Amino acid sequence: MLSLRFPRLWLGLGWLAVGFAIVVCLLPVDKLPQPPSLNDKTEHFLAYFLLSTWFAGIYPRTRYWLIAVGLALLGVAIEIAQGSMHLGRQADVMDVLANCTGMLVGLLVSWFWIGGWAQRLESLFVGTQVEKS
Repeated sequence: MLSLRFPRLWLGLGWLAVGFAIVVCLLPVDKLPQPPSLNDKTEHFLAYFLLSTWFAGIYPRTRYWLIAVGLALLGVAIEIAQGSMHLGRQADVMDVLANCTGMLVGLLVSWFWIGGWAQRLESLFVGTQVEKS
């Protein structure tokens, strides 16, 4: 993890987002609020884009491959669970593709632009020194 003043906060919020994603993906369809008219694949892309950029903000570039593997496995596991639960959900390989695309774009954006955002944010508000990732 990067040198952060509040590492538990950042990590805890990230895992809370992962938990939220799991719950939303596994709830029966009729129990979910209907989001604004976004395409299902767009929702998958955005969710994994946000998760990957979140974790890329608190881990160094050398750990991006772990973020990629972890999120890819999460996406596959959720799809397997959806296919086996029979609660109005179905497994879809295109969802996994949308997840992985969002995650890869998020990591690329992080690599070249916003990676390590948590350090920069902390330095703005609490005066910590920023280390290069």
